[in-house]
Amino acid sequence: MPASATKPLRVAVLADSDTRWKWGTLTAKRIAPRDIRLDGYLLRGRATPTARQLGEVGVRADSLREVTAAEFLRAMDEEPCDVLVLALVGGAVQAMLHGLRRVWEDRPRRPVVVTGYVGVVYEKLTDGLLLRHGADLVLANSRQDAERFRAVYEGVGADAGAVTEVALPFLGGAPHTGGHEPYTVVFAAQPSVPDTRADRTYLLNRLAGHARRHPEREVLLKLRSRPGEHTTHIEELPYQKLARGLGLPANLRLVYGHMGEVLDRTDLLVTVSSTAALEALHRRIPTAILTDLGVREALGNHHFVGSGCLASWDQLDAGHRPAPDEEWLARQGVAADGTYATAFDAARARIAELLGRPGGLPPLTPYYTPVTAPGYLPGVLARHHLGPDGTPLPGAPAADREPGPVRRAVRRTARGAYRHGVQRVAPVIRRMGEL
Repeated sequence: MPASATKPLRVAVLADSDTRWKWGTLTAKRIAPRDIRLDGYLLRGRATPTARQLGEVGVRADSLREVTAAEFLRAMDEEPCDVLVLALVGGAVQAMLHGLRRVWEDRPRRPVVVTGYVGVVYEKLTDGLLLRHGADLVLANSRQDAERFRAVYEGVGADAGAVTEVALPFLGGAPHTGGHEPYTVVFAAQPSVPDTRADRTYLLNRLAGHARRHPEREVLLKLRSRPGEHTTHIEELPYQKLARGLGLPANLRLVYGHMGEVLDRTDLLVTVSSTAALEALHRRIPTAILTDLGVREALGNHHFVGSGCLASWDQLDAGHRPAPDEEWLARQGVAADGTYATAFDAARARIAELLGRPGGLPPLTPYYTPVTAPGYLPGVLARHHLGPDGTPLPGAPAADREPGPVRRAVRRTARGAYRHGVQRVAPVIRRMGEL
C-alpha cells in the first residue's frame, strides 16, 4: 500500500445490517478515486442480513463473508486493503478502531479508514460521533450534519479534521414528472417508528382508509423486512402481522423490494420519518411526513421541521400535497438542485491525498482511550470480545476456521430465540407492566 495508480483500489466494507451494508458499499463506490475491488464482511450479530435482504439491496461485492470481530481483525492483519469503510453502529466502530490500531501498530503503512451514518442523525448525536472519532474520514450526509459534527468534536477538544461533507450515497433515479396510471401512494414503513401496537395499527388503518376513499389509486405499504428478519432497528410488531384479519381493500398491497424501484412508480410518498423521504425529495416526488402521532424526537419527524413536508392523513385524504422548502433541501444533502454529481468530490480528493501521503498515515487516535473514558471504553470493547488495548479476549470466537455444523446450528437456534423474545415475549412483558 498504497496500490499503484494503475491498479484497482482494494476496498473493504464491514457492515452489521442490511441498511449499513447498502450504505457502506454504495459509499465505497462513490468515494473511491478510481476503480475498486470490493471485499465485503458482515459482522455477525442479531441483524446480520439474510440472503434475501442482500439481494434486495442489489449491491454486489467481489467477495463476501460473515465474520466475528476477532475474525475481521485477523483478516485486516493478513489481507491488506487500501481503504476500509466501517458501516457499523457507533460502539462497533469504536471497537474496530481500537482493534485495528493494535493490528496495524507495527505497520509502516495502513489503510484509510472511513465511517459515517446511514441516514438522518436525529438521536444520540454526541454519543455516536465520539464513538466514531478516530477514523480518517467521518462522513456527514449534509451541510447541516457537517456543521453539527464539527461543533461536537471541537466542543470536547477533539480533532474535527476528519469530518467530510458528502451526501446520501443511494440517491438517484429519474425525476418525478407527473402522475402515473394508476396514481400510486406509497407508505414507507419503519421497523421501530412508531413502536407501539396502537400507533402502528392506527397508521395501518389510516392507510387502508385512504385506499378506500380513493379506490382509483394504488396504495402500497413498502415493508423493510419479512417477519423473523432484522434490520438496523428491531421490529417487534411487523405490519404484516397487524394486517392479518383487518380486511384490507383490494387496492392496498404490501410490497418488498428495492426502494428506488418502488419510487419509480410513486406519486406520493408518505412516512413518519424514513430516510426514504430524502430519496423521494431528491427525485422531486411529493412527500409527506406524518404529524398524526405528533412531531416528536421519539419519532424522528422533528428532523423535518422547516421542510414544508409535514402533513396529516386528514390533509392528505382531502388532496393536500406538501411543497418542500428549497433552502431546507439544500442544507440536507438532498441535492435536488442537480449538485449531486459533485457531492463526493471532497471525499475522493481527501482519500487520494491520504493514500499518497509520504511515509504513510499516523496510528489511529480515537478520542476515547483508557485515560479519557476508563469507565466507558472497556465495556464498549468487551461487547466485541476485545480487551482495553484492543486485543481479542481469551475465549473470543475462533478466528482461524469456518464454523462447523454444530456451531452453525447453535447460532441459528440462538438467533431464533432472540427474535422470538423480541417479537413475542417482550411485547407481552411490556403490556403486563402497563396493567
